[in-house]
Amino acid sequence: MNELLTRRDLLSRSGMGMASLGLAGLIGDAGAAAVSGDRGTNPLAPRAPHFAGKVKRVIHLFMNGGPSHVDTFDPKPLLDKHHGKPVPNNLRTERKTGAAWRSPYKFAKYGKSGIEVSEIFAETAKHIDDICVIRSMHADVPNHEPSLLLMNCGDARQPRPSLGSWATYGLGSVNQNLPGFIAMCPGGYPIQETQNWQSGFLPGVYQGTYIDTRHTDIEKLVENVRNKSLPLKEQRRQLDLLRALNDRHQAKRGRDAQLESRIQSFELAYRMQMDATDAFDTSKEPKHVRDRYGPGVQARQILIARRLLEKGVRFVQVWHGEGQPWDNHDDLEVNHRRLAGECDRAIGALLTDLKERGMLDSTLVIWGGEFGRTPTVELPTPGANAGKVNGRDHNHWGFSMWMAGGGVKGGMAYGATDDFGFAAVKDKVHVHDLHATILHLMGFDHEKLTYRHAGRDFRLTDVHGQVVKKILA
Repeated sequence: MNELLTRRDLLSRSGMGMASLGLAGLIGDAGAAAVSGDRGTNPLAPRAPHFAGKVKRVIHLFMNGGPSHVDTFDPKPLLDKHHGKPVPNNLRTERKTGAAWRSPYKFAKYGKSGIEVSEIFAETAKHIDDICVIRSMHADVPNHEPSLLLMNCGDARQPRPSLGSWATYGLGSVNQNLPGFIAMCPGGYPIQETQNWQSGFLPGVYQGTYIDTRHTDIEKLVENVRNKSLPLKEQRRQLDLLRALNDRHQAKRGRDAQLESRIQSFELAYRMQMDATDAFDTSKEPKHVRDRYGPGVQARQILIARRLLEKGVRFVQVWHGEGQPWDNHDDLEVNHRRLAGECDRAIGALLTDLKERGMLDSTLVIWGGEFGRTPTVELPTPGANAGKVNGRDHNHWGFSMWMAGGGVKGGMAYGATDDFGFAAVKDKVHVHDLHATILHLMGFDHEKLTYRHAGRDFRLTDVHGQVVKKILA
């Protein structure tokens, strides 16, 4: 006797089900993507992009909280001249700003390009001729939550797939024993938690795998990475049986994205037992390499990121610290120096390593936060800066990010903010433009890398975005 029909079964076998068959013939596969290659039974199989992209893998160094551009990569001499004085601000904003506040750090010119960089990023600056600094970034709002989602997922409000998920969806993964997309954040989730690396309406296999890099023990880094009860052979037999049952279950329900994601998660967890231990064990690196990166959690996770790329992981996101460490409404001079000190040496080492190993030309390194900070001092604000007058407020009107590696012009400062650093005024680059450019470097037309959901084709850049062609090598 047949099992009782579920509500979904009943609808699909009724007149609505027949209507859906006709609709499917008109719109094609509900999960069809504009990428070449056949996923077959393995959704993470490597695939070719639309055209020959120069970037095969990405490291996104996310400075969570919003680093100050005028204290890192966008020097503003007029702030010295007007320090402590009111400055013109024509932006329509409800946020009241204080007087001009000069940077507490010195800037110097580096490399053949002579681009000026703050002293707190002196090690990174040694690679400035391989770096393109975008000084004209802008976002939509000065709030962390929507700006994080915009930077990571291309939409500030709606649940959308993240950049890393789109990249993995488009290119697949080289190493089938590790996730294609890994997000490392020590001490817990950032604001908006797993939404920052979500797969959204894409199949769940493309979501980021979270790693708590506060830990060094592999079993704490990746929970339940080992099965202590059964050897691999017995686990394989169990998984084969489970797969058969799940396949039978799925056959009766059509394409069920959640069930398929669960199946893929079981398989990936089994395979990770073989490669995860090696990938996350930095003690296997020569001492001189570990010394090059320096001590601390940030240095270790940046080194791990390089090891993951070498093993074929497609997209690695490295979050800086717990909470919002770069959100310095007060004590900016002390905190920005400390935070830069935690990662500057390791970033320099990463760029050195990638270049020495012949990987930089095919790797894209991205640095930045969700927005920048005001060039003025923040007024005493209850709950924000404890009444101190030595920090900066959020600023989405203008900020800096940089990229290095495959397909990017090194030794270039692109765009500009105004004389004080309030807003982008020259060659403005919106987050949508940044995403379009990143996808282009990976070999994708951002208007054609789509996924059909809820009756329409979605893409990372929605209906926006222009490739910033002037920064392409």
